[in-house]
Amino acid sequence: MSWYFDNVYELNKESPYTFYVPSSEVLDKLKVGDLVKLIFVNKEEEDDGFSGERMWVEITQINGEKFVGKLDNEPYRLPLKSGDEISFGVENICDTEYEDPTSSNWDFYFDTKVTVSDDVLEKREFNFMLRDNPNGGDDSGWSILSGYEDDDFLSDSENFQFISIGVILNIDDSILGFIQEPPLCAYERNDEGEFNKIDDYDWDAYLNG
Repeated sequence: MSWYFDNVYELNKESPYTFYVPSSEVLDKLKVGDLVKLIFVNKEEEDDGFSGERMWVEITQINGEKFVGKLDNEPYRLPLKSGDEISFGVENICDTEYEDPTSSNWDFYFDTKVTVSDDVLEKREFNFMLRDNPNGGDDSGWSILSGYEDDDFLSDSENFQFISIGVILNIDDSILGFIQEPPLCAYERNDEGEFNKIDDYDWDAYLNG
């Protein structure tokens, strides 16, 4: 069984609001003796779905953005053992033991929940958003639609998911400009691809319908 390291910057590029990478402030603090987490990927996915492991490595040498360390975990399946010497780069570090000053942003991306239609997730496109009063917990009150859903689709709760807002930001992060606006508000994408606020949205019909 052969393996390689995932490049966390490439993964973050694909999913910038749902794949965390340590900030430069954290990476600049790293020193010999610190623990960092790396993603060890199996080159060929196993029949049972096993594709790799995230494991801690203790840094023993630092040379710019290149590191040497020793494995601090006992692998579940990969052909390695605790104490093995590991060479890696800063691009392979997916986590550290340091508190990250950007953690509040990531908490928002992961913990803020929105209601999204399956059509949005299938098309990776959304054109209408409205914010009702939240139902408590992590609910933001936002509902997000593609704009192509018909009445039958909208009337079936099975066609909606309650997910982290980071998933939606991965599709289009232009909404960050108004995502903190309080309820009640509604936005629609115009022909130029930009979101405009619907000032005359019929909230009475929506709330009492």
